[in-house]
Amino acid sequence: MTQSDEDIFNTTGIRLKDAFVVIVKTSWNSHVTDLLLEGCVKKLDSDGVAYTILEVPGAFEIPFAIQQYHQHNPRKAQAFIALGCIIRGNTPHFEYISQSVTQGLTQLNISLGFPVIFGVLTVNSQVQADERTGGRQGHKGEEAAATAIQMIALSNAIKNA
Repeated sequence: MTQSDEDIFNTTGIRLKDAFVVIVKTSWNSHVTDLLLEGCVKKLDSDGVAYTILEVPGAFEIPFAIQQYHQHNPRKAQAFIALGCIIRGNTPHFEYISQSVTQGLTQLNISLGFPVIFGVLTVNSQVQADERTGGRQGHKGEEAAATAIQMIALSNAIKNA
């Protein structure tokens, strides 16, 4: 990878020139997903990465929104970030949704040719969600953005090798 004056580097030296990310966030459990989005946007802004935000009703709809954006939008993303929160309840719904979203995002990650970052919390309780939105487990929104940046750089390096 060669460096030019036009390249933009973040603090770890990752190339960010012309980087564009699509964030897909759920409105379900918005008290959690709004915090995930806040951390994600903070990291992208600090590293000079352009982004757009799509909001979907729930986690199940995230893969569809990513696929539709990729297929129909002329501004192609270098990465997608999925942000959601699925909290275990008293029915098997948690397992069905968690598994479906995971499989959908995994399939897109492989088939689109662009990184799809998993920022969907699958937790047993609100306490666990709080721990992952700035608590003792860190901030998973910020981590998702950092992962997207690293994967954009890796993808660029592979394409330009």
